[in-house]
Amino acid sequence: MRILVVGSGGREHALVWKIAQSKLVSKIFSAPGNGGISEKAECVDIKTEDTFGLLEFAKKEKIDLTVVGPEAPLADGIVDIFNNYKLKIFGPNKKAAQLEASKVFAKQLMKKYNIPTADFEIFDNPGLAKKYIERKRAPLVVKADGLAQGKGVIVTKTIEEAIQAVESIMEKKIFGESGNRVIIEDYLEGEEASIIVITDSKEVLTFASSQDHKRIFDNEQGPNTGGMGAYSPVPMINAQLFKEILDRIIFRIIDGLAREGIDYRGALYAGIMLTSQGIKVLEFNVRFGDPETQVILPRLNSDLLEAMLATVEGKLAKFKRMDRWRWDERSCVCVVCASKGYPGKYEKGKEIFGLEEIKNIPDIVVFHAGTRKLISDVKGQKTIKYITDGGRVLGVTALGNTLKEAIYKTYQAAKVIQFEGMHYRRDIGWRALKRE
Repeated sequence: MRILVVGSGGREHALVWKIAQSKLVSKIFSAPGNGGISEKAECVDIKTEDTFGLLEFAKKEKIDLTVVGPEAPLADGIVDIFNNYKLKIFGPNKKAAQLEASKVFAKQLMKKYNIPTADFEIFDNPGLAKKYIERKRAPLVVKADGLAQGKGVIVTKTIEEAIQAVESIMEKKIFGESGNRVIIEDYLEGEEASIIVITDSKEVLTFASSQDHKRIFDNEQGPNTGGMGAYSPVPMINAQLFKEILDRIIFRIIDGLAREGIDYRGALYAGIMLTSQGIKVLEFNVRFGDPETQVILPRLNSDLLEAMLATVEGKLAKFKRMDRWRWDERSCVCVVCASKGYPGKYEKGKEIFGLEEIKNIPDIVVFHAGTRKLISDVKGQKTIKYITDGGRVLGVTALGNTLKEAIYKTYQAAKVIQFEGMHYRRDIGWRALKRE
């Protein structure tokens, strides 16, 4: 099979890395890809938002399955367009992608179908939003309705901060049109977890639990990011709690979408808060998480591509009967190495050192996120080097017999890698270690 993976981040590198292990694959392309992806796939210079460029490429290259990594193309309707041309594509259609593209849509759906989430109100007028805040007690969470590259959620500790958040989102338009409406919701106290499944709208195939670390600095300090690291599995989520999450959240939202006339096929991500009052949904995403994918896929001992095909074709029930879904019992940890300045304005073009030294160490894999490969040929001597080309540059990932061992191996590998201005959190997995 000829596969096209759309995207250029660490999640897409992990997807390419796992899909490349399938016996069904003959060739993988990635658009636009990155330096690390180029080792497993042929990178093509087509931007993720260039839907018709991707369509023409898929037709020309006779692509058997397109896998969409990021949320923006899904929200723009790439699946609908590919389906119109009878091209197989993994991901939800435009109507289903509203679950992430509009937080208002998601919250209203949760309320309608009795899915546990924080109490909330919706506003399209900043003045009314501010008056509502003044009647509330902090802390509060202010969310932009639309897509904001994972940065549209602002946790505020005081009433003044909440008002400033409304002004930033709705009046200063820091997230553009995504901030035309806001959700103001009660702050939830507890521990977060990510639950990812794939579904063909009838059956569900579950992935291992994981936990992301959003804040830029240790001890959950500083601004939110796209994710600074993750680990899997989450010790708090035992079999009973996992079943409760499926019954009360995953199955209800898929059934609710179906009742709304929406056929959901693809990956579904539920961000869960484990509170003293029980499980609550923080958000839904319509794709694999990043960096959660980087710690889940190394633990998967099954053919991901087979499962994706079954999802697209509506044959997950048959796939599940084959009983081929297997997991590595070990823990997995990913630490994100970021550029100087991230999550604000960051530097690019810094040479990365140390990748070759850890390339062949067992149970260690480095997923590239913001990198570019440079190849030079001087007098017949080919030289390859990698430079930074994004905020989150690398995801250093390791498997270990215990979480403690996986953490140790990950950080030992991270010490070998260097580039100017590199920084990373040094406490990934701290909650689970504290519990142990």
